[in-house]
Amino acid sequence: MTQRHRKTNSLLSRREFLGASAAAAATLSGIAAQPERRLGIALVGLGNYSTNQLAPALAAARNCRLAGIVTGTPAKAARWREQHGIPEANVYDYETFDRIADNPEIDVVYVVLPNSMHAEFTIRAARAGKHVICEKPMSVTVAEAEEMIAACRQADRQLAIGYRLHFEPYNLEMKRLGQQQVFGPVKLINTQFGFPLRDRSAWRLQHALAGGGPLMDVGIYCIQAARYVTGEEPVAVTAQEVKTEPEIFQGVEETLSWQMEFPSGCLANCATSYATYTERLECCATGGWFQLRPAFGYGPLAGETSQGPLDFPHVREQTAHMDAICRAILDGEPTPVPGEEGLRDMRIIEAIYRAARSGSRVEV
Repeated sequence: MTQRHRKTNSLLSRREFLGASAAAAATLSGIAAQPERRLGIALVGLGNYSTNQLAPALAAARNCRLAGIVTGTPAKAARWREQHGIPEANVYDYETFDRIADNPEIDVVYVVLPNSMHAEFTIRAARAGKHVICEKPMSVTVAEAEEMIAACRQADRQLAIGYRLHFEPYNLEMKRLGQQQVFGPVKLINTQFGFPLRDRSAWRLQHALAGGGPLMDVGIYCIQAARYVTGEEPVAVTAQEVKTEPEIFQGVEETLSWQMEFPSGCLANCATSYATYTERLECCATGGWFQLRPAFGYGPLAGETSQGPLDFPHVREQTAHMDAICRAILDGEPTPVPGEEGLRDMRIIEAIYRAARSGSRVEV
């Protein structure tokens, strides 16, 4: 490591970083105490994210394990049973899902379905007496999000949202630098996340399943980043939509830009798109700047500040995410990423869509 790297890393020493995030520390240090047992998680929906991210993450977890699956495809069920050693009694389809209430091996249900199905299966899981992790966005409307929170509260079950970057070292550093005003107050944030998507059959391009376009998919990372860098909630938004290929993006937005005003006076310029690849987070403060590029993907990520590069280890944030949620359940503590956090994002998302339709500033 160069002298410049050593100087930059003084911004956040290893001791400070471990103290700032107990959940991430467990992953980074490898010295977390082994719990009395690992909670059993059932994955609902066996698409790309479950297959390539969550299943491997669970194999490395300390506080939880893959205990069951829910799928409407028998061939997938057979493959997963063989690959992961899942008992036949822990395999469900969407019709038999409610029988999960009688299965003591499953403590937590992780909903990894198209957005429009999040509310239904979260509520059904809570009524079955299971804790819930719901992938983001937690719902397609504010009303649904409120119903999900109410159902879990009534069942005395925890509801956590799939905000994996709350456990990722580079994003944790962005949060620290911003909220502690290491370079002074943050005045301007520029953040973008998008990727090309042109498959008309993809569920993400079907409004009935997705509830919207890239804003409901990767744009939510930009909302999250601006919120955890500032530590504030936006008070108003403006937004603009651009659609160059309406024959492909018939029911959802193609590219959306929006601006969020924060109480401190910080302005966040954000954009998301299914037309092009972009991924960055740039924070401009009165005494310097800090940024990530790439910022939000599965990594490795890269960051720097006006004093030099940042250097943190690459971690599987899905493991840290699920371990932290399950550790909280085992300890009887609130989840670090509760449903209320997802509800706040849904209120902002609805405001952004209203602003894009009206062309007017919309208060949140």
